[in-house]
Amino acid sequence: MVLNSVMADSIGHEIKSINHILQRKMLALANEEGLDKVTVMHGWIMCFLADNKDRDIYQKDIESTFSISRSTVTNILKLMEEKGYINRVSVDSDARLKKLILTPKGEEINKVIHTTVLSNEEKFDKILTDEEKKTFLYLIRKLKRGLENS
Repeated sequence: MVLNSVMADSIGHEIKSINHILQRKMLALANEEGLDKVTVMHGWIMCFLADNKDRDIYQKDIESTFSISRSTVTNILKLMEEKGYINRVSVDSDARLKKLILTPKGEEINKVIHTTVLSNEEKFDKILTDEEKKTFLYLIRKLKRGLENS
């Protein structure tokens, strides 16, 4: 496929392309495990909740961690709750605040998703050297910070 001059060296296009590839691969692996109804974003959120189960996580934490809007997170969490992956639990200090916790169903699904994420990371480690990975992470995080602050 021939790309026009704008697309030929487009960072945004490359990021979008790799995102699509990763989503397809993660969905395929999840499907093999019988998790075809779990979206990729649900999986990332479940991993985040599992990795942070020692502290209270709220919707605003999901918004900032994944750089997504309040309305988008609200819809995602509502669907995750309907599917039985998470519960929103009131906090004693402020009844308006609801901390997010994985349900037993969410924990089981997270185990499969965690394995899928590790599988992808192993593939990255075979493609990139340690130095390339450090450089890539540095640059992608620099882009993220710059875009968030502009």
